[in-house]
Amino acid sequence: MKRTTVWVTTAAALTGLAACTSSGSSDEPEDKRTSSAPAALPALRTAERSTERAETARVRSTTVMGTQLSLTADGVLAWRDGLSGSLTIDYTGGTAAEAMRDLGVTSMEARYLSDAYYARMGDTFAAKMGGKHWLRYAYDDLKSLGGGADLADQMRSTTPNQSVRLLLDSGDVREVGRETVDGQAATHYSGTVQVEDVTDTELRRRLQDADVTAETVDIWINEKNLLVKKVEKTSTTNGRVTQSAHYSDYGVKVAVQKPPAADTEDFTALLSQPSTTAS
Repeated sequence: MKRTTVWVTTAAALTGLAACTSSGSSDEPEDKRTSSAPAALPALRTAERSTERAETARVRSTTVMGTQLSLTADGVLAWRDGLSGSLTIDYTGGTAAEAMRDLGVTSMEARYLSDAYYARMGDTFAAKMGGKHWLRYAYDDLKSLGGGADLADQMRSTTPNQSVRLLLDSGDVREVGRETVDGQAATHYSGTVQVEDVTDTELRRRLQDADVTAETVDIWINEKNLLVKKVEKTSTTNGRVTQSAHYSDYGVKVAVQKPPAADTEDFTALLSQPSTTAS
């Protein structure tokens, strides 16, 4: 159960973050896609730059990973100097969520800082951990686990504008039309991205390692050229993954503090403890 706890909290922290940031099929019929790809690209490039320069935003997202894990995330993120922020993540379904419920954990707060992320597990879990509520996951320590280097790299480099950047690699990107998102006018763009065409070398490698061959991406850009919604869908070895996110309050203040050291346990210590402690 110790390793299950480590991996579920890691997966939840990464998945919640990924849903709020980077890498979806549009359900619109082809005849509703009115603009050609060349016409859409300049607008997308402007949106990518504007979203990157905004540096902070409030986000809320939903993720479904086949039958393995479903969750929602809500909070604020900053990407001015690396990625930082705080998200409240609720487990809503899946086998991984059931494993966490067995530990008395149905939600967690995730704090992302430059060198590590922290997961607050709740009172029931703390009672099994000597009273400590927080688990610390240093990115360098994650690299010692199988696949940990990828997890660390993704948590350090993921930003909202990557969704727009990913769509720029689509060979069939289209402007679907004008729609209303969260009460504001927005332009909807959609496209399918073949993994072999992804220009970001590291992202392409991660997708290929997960046996992903293509992703479909839908994004909505408001009149300030900022990303206000995204939906991404893909099929992986673990099932179909759907991620959606809404963005608001660009420029919001984001100040993330490390949890108190006396209330924090390192995940490597969790792995080294007897099984009866964390089961």
